[in-house]
Amino acid sequence: MPTTPQPARHLDDEDLLTQVGKRDQVAFEAFYDRFERQAFSLAYRIIGERSAAEDIVQEAFLSIWKSGERYDKTRGSAGAWALGIVRNRAIDTLRSKASRTPTLDSDDDSVLESRPATNRTDEQAMRRETQREVREVISELPEKQSKVINLAFFGGFSQSEISEMLDLPLGTVKGRMRLGLEKIRGGLNEEGQVIA
Repeated sequence: MPTTPQPARHLDDEDLLTQVGKRDQVAFEAFYDRFERQAFSLAYRIIGERSAAEDIVQEAFLSIWKSGERYDKTRGSAGAWALGIVRNRAIDTLRSKASRTPTLDSDDDSVLESRPATNRTDEQAMRRETQREVREVISELPEKQSKVINLAFFGGFSQSEISEMLDLPLGTVKGRMRLGLEKIRGGLNEEGQVIA
């Protein structure tokens, strides 16, 4: 396994990503080592499937390698930019999965019928339907509000982490989250869902 030279490891995130934009392979390896765990954690929290999260991280870092020169230091931190790519890929994956209906062939019917039914099936169906409705309402929010809510609830980040990632004051993050949650409550109440 190749070791990253000391100078690349000691660059700050932004300078490292600038080097990645110049197709510096050593800088890319260092950047990957620095953010791979956070990227996987974010993808896994959004998707909930290990192999899909691994695929998303791989695709996202390939995109970072190809488009690193597009990174602009003035628009936010390198980490937020990279995790934003991971988040967008994960959400795109969720959307594409939601739009696909599984097809069953004749053999699948017998497999499905032979599985034991659980008492939790109705509960799981209700939970999935509620999640779908929540995602739908979130998608109708202004982008600034939906971004902080997605990072918090589907990404699992704290308000402080979101503040740092998006390079925003903590009060701004809290305000956007509060406004977004109020709109979500209103939207779900219109659909007949009750949010405590």
